[in-house]
Amino acid sequence: AERFFSLIITVFFFIVLLNLIGLIPYSFTVTSHFVVTFSFSFYLFLGVVIITIRKHLFQTLDLFLPKGTPVSLAFLLVPVELISYCFKPISLSIRLFANMTAGHTLLKVIAFFSFCLLDYSGVLGFSSLAPLLLLIPLIFLETAVAFIQALVFVILLSMYLNEAINLH
Repeated sequence: AERFFSLIITVFFFIVLLNLIGLIPYSFTVTSHFVVTFSFSFYLFLGVVIITIRKHLFQTLDLFLPKGTPVSLAFLLVPVELISYCFKPISLSIRLFANMTAGHTLLKVIAFFSFCLLDYSGVLGFSSLAPLLLLIPLIFLETAVAFIQALVFVILLSMYLNEAINLH
C-alpha cells in the first residue's frame, strides 16, 4: 500500500484544489461537472483494474464469485457483482459532482440575492446585510466540504486499491 501513497496524496490535493478554486469569486468549479469527475474517476478506476489484473491475472474473477458460493447462486451472483463493480467509478464521480454542485450553487444564489438587494434603498438595501452575513459561515462550511469530499474520494480509491491488491 505504500507504493500508492504518492498517488493517493496527489489525487487528494488535486481534488481539494479543484474544489477550492470554485470558492474564489468569478471563478469556476471544475468538479461541479459530471464529465470531469466521471473521466477522472473512470481513469483512476481503470488503473485499479489494470493493477488487479497484473497482480492476480485469472484470480481477478474471484471478485465476482466469492469462495464457497454454491454453483446455483453463481448465475445470479456473478451478474450482480459485475454490475456493482462497473458502477463504482460512476458512484464515485456522482458523489463528488453532486456535493460540489449543491454547495457552490447555494453560495452563488445567496450572493446574487444579496447583491440584488444592494440596488434598493431604504429597508431593502439594509436587509441585504443578512444574506451577506450568512455567506461567511457558508463559505467556511463549503471549504470544509471541499476537503471532506476530497477525503471521501481518496478513501474510496484506497479501498478499491486494497481490494485490487488483496482480492476481498
